[in-house]
Amino acid sequence: MKLGLGRSRFYEIYGDYLKACAYHQQTRWIPKVSGGNHAVNWPPEVHALLRKRLSSTPSASYSFAASEVLRLLRFRLDRAQVRRWAIEHRLAHPKPNHRPAAPVRRWQRSQIGELWQLDATPHRWFSNCSQTFPMINMLDDCSRIFTASKIYQRETLLAYFDLLPNAFTQYGLPLELYVDYHSIFFTHDPKALTQLGQALHFYGVTFRFAPTPQAKGKIERAHSFWQERLPAYFASELITDLDQANSEIQTLRLHRNQHEIHCELKMTPQKAWDLARNENRSALRPRPNCPWWPFVWSQRTPIKVGPEGRVPIGSQLLRVDAAPGTKVLLCQHPSGHQSILASPPSLLLKPLILFSNLPK
Repeated sequence: MKLGLGRSRFYEIYGDYLKACAYHQQTRWIPKVSGGNHAVNWPPEVHALLRKRLSSTPSASYSFAASEVLRLLRFRLDRAQVRRWAIEHRLAHPKPNHRPAAPVRRWQRSQIGELWQLDATPHRWFSNCSQTFPMINMLDDCSRIFTASKIYQRETLLAYFDLLPNAFTQYGLPLELYVDYHSIFFTHDPKALTQLGQALHFYGVTFRFAPTPQAKGKIERAHSFWQERLPAYFASELITDLDQANSEIQTLRLHRNQHEIHCELKMTPQKAWDLARNENRSALRPRPNCPWWPFVWSQRTPIKVGPEGRVPIGSQLLRVDAAPGTKVLLCQHPSGHQSILASPPSLLLKPLILFSNLPK
């Protein structure tokens, strides 16, 4: 405009004038003085980081670019500011990313730890690799805290045995996990539990099964959150290794929990979590000091002791203190280590370990 006014400022003055007209004071109306441009100049580091994130293939979303500026430079921007900067520097997205309409939102739990949503999503996370890898996500239904997020080579039982105990150690034990009908969670025998179900049941955690995919809206939106951000981040930082990727994901996860406002809660997930704790709205239990802990979170296979008192572990035959023909349990740990137990986990007994190469 010739007056040098922005659109919003023009309509603000116009609205003020119409208000004066409504009170028959238009002849005495004088536009109020603008507050002026008090915007803080962006440091050069902000421009460099925005250019880096928005120049990658795929490029970062505007909201993620703003989040990165806050995380790395402690300089707060909003999505609209990043978008205007991108347009001015010819780094704007060719077209907006239109998300599919979200299903009707289900009510949320009132207590943290009352229900955690758990699910995996396969995606092509690395731009130079055509292979898809599953990412397992878990979030608290009440506060929207991401309690776990990690990419694995495959969605296996050992992947869940790696993810869950780490989250339980950090945040505590929930009451229920909200899952789908994957064979890792569900068995068609209503009286039977999968091995993962048995491990959770040992510590008082149960499954709740989602009746439809639409019923898992919160965790599905969590998948979209990572799918929009991680490929651009990995491309920008030239990350192609799973271990390095997962290390970065933990940093991004904590930043999201602590500093990003959730659009439904109108606060950060960490603030919602702390508020629930202060109001005694918590169903969490601390991780128990249980000697069975590392063995419960392992894939257990019954094997029989050989005639010379030996059992096969990998390509070796190792002697154990058990009679030939005795049935024992081979435990495969997520770390790649193995153990031999004389009996399955029981709260009435202490573990009798016949062999273990777990680091102490």
